[in-house]
Amino acid sequence: MAHLQLTALAGGADDEMEEVALLGSYDVEAGAVDEEAGMRRVQVRVAGMTCSACTGAVEAALSARRGVRRAAVSLLQNRAHVVFDPELAKDEDIVEAIEDAGFEAEILPDSTVSQPKSQKTLSGQFRIGGMTCAACVNSVEGILQKLPGVKRAVVALATSLGEVEYDPSAISKDEIVQAIEDAGFDAALLQSSEQDKVLLSVSGLHTEGDVDVLHDILKKIEGLRQFGVNFANSEVEIVFDPEVVGLRQIVDTIEMESSDRLKAHVQNPYLRAASNDAQEASKTLHLLRTSLLLSIPVFFIRMVCPHIPLVSSSLLMHFGPFRIGDLLKWILVSVVQFIVGKRFYVAAYRALRHGSTNMDVLVVIGTTASYVYSVCALLYGAFSGFHPPIYFETSAMIITFVLFGKYLEVLAKGKTSDAIKKLVELAPATALLLMKDKGKYLGEKEIDASLVQPGDALKVLPGSKIPADGFVIWGTSHVNESMVTGESVPISKEISSPVIGGTMNLHGVLHIQATKVGSGTVLSQIISLVETAQMSKAPIQKFADYVASIFVPIVITLSLLTFLAWFLCGWLGAYPNSWSAETSNCFVFSLMFSISVVVIACPCALGLATPTAVMVATGVGANHGVLVKGGDALERAQNVQYVIFDKTGTLTQGKATVTTAKVFSGMDLGEFLTLVASAEASSEHPLAKAILDHAFHFHFFGKLPSEKESIKKRKEEILSQWLLDVADFSALPGKGIQCWINGKKILVGNRALITENGVNIPDEAEHFLVDMELSAKTGILVAYDDGFIGLIGITDPLKREAAVVVQGLKKMGVHPVMVTGDNWRTAQAVAKEVGIEDVRAEVMPAGKADVIRSLQKDGSVVAMVGDGINDSPALAAADVGMAIGAGTDIAIEAADYVLVRNNLEDVITAIDLSRKTFSRIRWNYFFAMAYNVVAIPIAAGALFPFTGVQMPPWLAGACMAFSSVSVVCSSLLLRRYTKPRLTTVLQITVE
Repeated sequence: MAHLQLTALAGGADDEMEEVALLGSYDVEAGAVDEEAGMRRVQVRVAGMTCSACTGAVEAALSARRGVRRAAVSLLQNRAHVVFDPELAKDEDIVEAIEDAGFEAEILPDSTVSQPKSQKTLSGQFRIGGMTCAACVNSVEGILQKLPGVKRAVVALATSLGEVEYDPSAISKDEIVQAIEDAGFDAALLQSSEQDKVLLSVSGLHTEGDVDVLHDILKKIEGLRQFGVNFANSEVEIVFDPEVVGLRQIVDTIEMESSDRLKAHVQNPYLRAASNDAQEASKTLHLLRTSLLLSIPVFFIRMVCPHIPLVSSSLLMHFGPFRIGDLLKWILVSVVQFIVGKRFYVAAYRALRHGSTNMDVLVVIGTTASYVYSVCALLYGAFSGFHPPIYFETSAMIITFVLFGKYLEVLAKGKTSDAIKKLVELAPATALLLMKDKGKYLGEKEIDASLVQPGDALKVLPGSKIPADGFVIWGTSHVNESMVTGESVPISKEISSPVIGGTMNLHGVLHIQATKVGSGTVLSQIISLVETAQMSKAPIQKFADYVASIFVPIVITLSLLTFLAWFLCGWLGAYPNSWSAETSNCFVFSLMFSISVVVIACPCALGLATPTAVMVATGVGANHGVLVKGGDALERAQNVQYVIFDKTGTLTQGKATVTTAKVFSGMDLGEFLTLVASAEASSEHPLAKAILDHAFHFHFFGKLPSEKESIKKRKEEILSQWLLDVADFSALPGKGIQCWINGKKILVGNRALITENGVNIPDEAEHFLVDMELSAKTGILVAYDDGFIGLIGITDPLKREAAVVVQGLKKMGVHPVMVTGDNWRTAQAVAKEVGIEDVRAEVMPAGKADVIRSLQKDGSVVAMVGDGINDSPALAAADVGMAIGAGTDIAIEAADYVLVRNNLEDVITAIDLSRKTFSRIRWNYFFAMAYNVVAIPIAAGALFPFTGVQMPPWLAGACMAFSSVSVVCSSLLLRRYTKPRLTTVLQITVE
């Protein structure tokens, strides 16, 4: 997730104290990032996994491969995420490792939607024309090395080539070319070290001749490194250099060069995955229908026909040595056993070949034992004349019920990923591109939304979705952003307003300029985050994985013990012969109990208990604007005992405004404000902006034009002429600023800054300052020419919901704490207003992490809620970090939760969702364990001596099939989750 960056929001006093890099003080995380730098990440579709034992086998096979750093396998998504060293292993090695473990594997093509690229240095090769001597070379090298973002530049005169290493996030290849041309040389990019892989579906590929035409077109495209055409699926996989050629250019070239005979479209990997899921469901349904069609006649011959005299006598007739009824059952069941049931044999063989066991092994043992016994009994009866009972219907019905359960499971598991499907569907399929040439409007063209490039001008009609992140360049409208941010009120948009891809334009026509496309958009980041969370394993799942690894051997042992116990007791006459009379002998009687034990045991329910619930919960959270980073974060949040709030921008609105300005010298108020505004104009701190705005409105209110754009231009003109010249400006973190105006030193900041510089604060000013701080205002003191001249009072209003949320957390048994860099009086006044008793004031940003560690000493689980600007060390140190109001650039590197909306109610939602999810997981485990603990003894015949009822093996198979389905359906109940109302949490009755 290294591509997700923090965005500074309007903050307060805390922000000036220390500028902390996102992971600047968190060595463990930084080390992890460095360790995986230069690694290749691939997603692999894995087919054939049925339970958590299978995922363990795949993970073990991948981890054993040389060069593989990390592997995570998801049973529900049938997908593996693998991080490996490309110098030690290749994609083919990853596929081979999975296939050797007995599963089918396919590397998924990199997606411009789903594959976030980490920020990295690119190496570009440029052709430079016009160089004649070494002086030219030195000139070009010198220019290139001075460019921001350029790490290294080497130019060769003999070849007229230059190689430049640059950071694409800081400078583009076009800017490098422009810099060279500005120096008087010709320049063009030949190739770069960057590459993208994408899968295109091509319509119009009907003959081998069409394939040859496509080959010829692709060979001529510069920047296209390699391609492979799949004629059967009408697909072409291409690897290209995005610095040289764009995806839209490739698609347009294919269409133009083929005279519109061939049309290329970018394949969405999520739609492809959905298609694979649909194929799996369709294949399972086909097998189920076949099995059911063949099993029903077998069941009727065994259970119904003996009670119909005419039919019964016909079935008892002989065809050679065999009875017609027995022969029919043998033929029908053989098809079910070996053709329909082939998938179970293949999966069981693969598992056993690699020393692991799964549900397929149990199904194969149970059905094969029943089938082999029945065949032996049939042959014995045919050649001896004594016909023992046969149980062909047992194996057929077991396979039918297991397939039925599998089909329901596939459908139910598909429902758990509905959240990602809904997010993917938010992105529009097409976009209206405004075609321009040197600023002149040429027309509109409808293009595939995946072909939008940064810088494109796009037209968005009323009622249509915005195709990419960007900003408005023309028009006004309101946009519904609830589908992405959860904010229900439509947001007004005008020129320069930012817009989010996937949101709905409601009223007016907008022209926007795309700034982020593909994996850079907010929607893609949310999808990527949810997908990563669903791939992660909650710690509680380790228990299920361990049980699954030993479950099948234990069940087989219990089955053998069941057989031996009943058989030996019957042989020794420990129970009456009447018990086994129906099955003719104690061997068959014991065998039926043994088969029932094997078939009724279900390891799948245990394996599905956690991942299905986590998958549904992360999706539900995303729909409510609460993004969870993983199952481990979800598990920790349920036990939160302390919630630490940053004050500025978290409990408060982060919109500082000046409420008081008082002069304590003979200076005029207007002159005082001009002096302070001039000093603060060079500062980027939100409090400085508030002072500058207040001074500007004091002097120029009523003298500005009415239109917004005109106000902005006029304000810039006034500021450049009105403010005084400043020299030697310096910001003092945690204290304020100092500079020189008119040759005299000016200090603007807190009490510590003024007193450190030997300036006395008059008693009148001190009393005034204390009164302000007691009313939750921050006092800014000003000294000029070594004398105290005045102070300014600034307030940052509390969020409307702050007090109610704090009260709600207390009702939930969570202890709220406020940590701030502000002074003690202001901090205590704010804390009193919101109802927080535990306050830590005058704490530097780096010290917030120490506060968290002190609370963690007794084993308490601590959550930190911050705006993600200077709170990243604390967010990383907390057990559960929550970045709130992160806006469009989601700050998730240090946080475990991202609360998209700037609303504190989502803190309660995050904790409540975690508690509800793990309550559901515990129920799932209880049901899965209780099912096996109760069902296995019943199948083994524990109740038979008292009831005389024996569970048929086919009924045991039905029970096994429905147990895993019921666990998935239990997890699906989380889809009905609704955010807790504060009135409910606080037990308030609204009349």
